[in-house]
Amino acid sequence: MKRNVSSLIGFTMGATDGEIGTVKDFYFDDMSWTIRYLIVETGKLLSERKVLISPQSVLLPDWENKKFPVNLTMEKVRNSPDIDTEKPVFRQQEIKLYSHYPWSVYWTGGRTGMPPVSMYQVFESVEDDSNSPEGDPHLQSTDEVTGYDIKAIDGGIGEVEDFIIDDLTWKIDFMVIDTGKWLPGKKVLISPSLIKDISWKLSGVMVSSTVEDIKHSPEYDPKKPVDEVYASMLTEHYNGVAKTRN
Repeated sequence: MKRNVSSLIGFTMGATDGEIGTVKDFYFDDMSWTIRYLIVETGKLLSERKVLISPQSVLLPDWENKKFPVNLTMEKVRNSPDIDTEKPVFRQQEIKLYSHYPWSVYWTGGRTGMPPVSMYQVFESVEDDSNSPEGDPHLQSTDEVTGYDIKAIDGGIGEVEDFIIDDLTWKIDFMVIDTGKWLPGKKVLISPSLIKDISWKLSGVMVSSTVEDIKHSPEYDPKKPVDEVYASMLTEHYNGVAKTRN
């Protein structure tokens, strides 16, 4: 099922022996377009700090009661590496996380279509980037990107308002765009396949479509679920645009 990231903020996360805290944000990879970590604000029993938990640890979610149970103990979380979640995550910090937790794969997928791979395949050739002020430029938070300007080929067309993910694969299927002053009251969805680049420095998302392409795409109604019918309409629209250009 497709779910808005904003609707998952505030979910509680429960360890095997107690409550860890509440979900505050998500880190995603803009190469694979997959949620990499849930950022959880812990309670007093866990020193009231923010920790990163991989979707690999999430068991069957309790959607009705807004809970994410995980296969970790509170002690395991308490002793996890201390990472500043207000900054980009370094690869070396991820290595520490994977050394601490029982995570064996590093989720890829998204627009690349690649399956999960061993963490060692990803990290074995990584150089120490701990002195870099930028960290990993392909790993940022959904909260940070919310509000970024959407820049079409020929001009601006709105701002990032939300993300829609698949609750089974944790892949980001769409960005929700508020067209604001450009198209008052209209919201549209953009597939990651249309995104050329995300500029952290310029707070912008560059897409390979024109303003007119986006303007005439199927309107998104936040009150209705994103089902196969709507997704097909969106795909058909942009496929038609691509054929016209070719």
